[in-house]
Amino acid sequence: MKTVTLDVRTPADAMADFTKAWETGKPEGSARISFATPELLWSVLTAKRWELLKVLCGAGPVSIREAARRVGRDVKAVHGDITALLNVGILVRTDEGQIVFPFDAVKVEFLLHAA
Repeated sequence: MKTVTLDVRTPADAMADFTKAWETGKPEGSARISFATPELLWSVLTAKRWELLKVLCGAGPVSIREAARRVGRDVKAVHGDITALLNVGILVRTDEGQIVFPFDAVKVEFLLHAA
């Protein structure tokens, strides 16, 4: 199963992991997309975008119009959400111009602790 982990980490921590993988030549076990703050994570991963991910998970490549049909939303609004998810690497665009969620699962990981 190919899982992507969305997490909250400082840029320094994310860069340290990248540097370690670069130096050892051994990538991390799963794909990881990191956000600097929980607020940034939630600004990208809105409820409507989460709904999109749920219908795209395991669906293979689809058009934006098809994605909009599956979630019952306006194509223009879905296009904006898909663009945001493409920009952070959660979705990818195929050579044919379709969009695909290239993972089988999403794991969201962050820690809330006392200041």
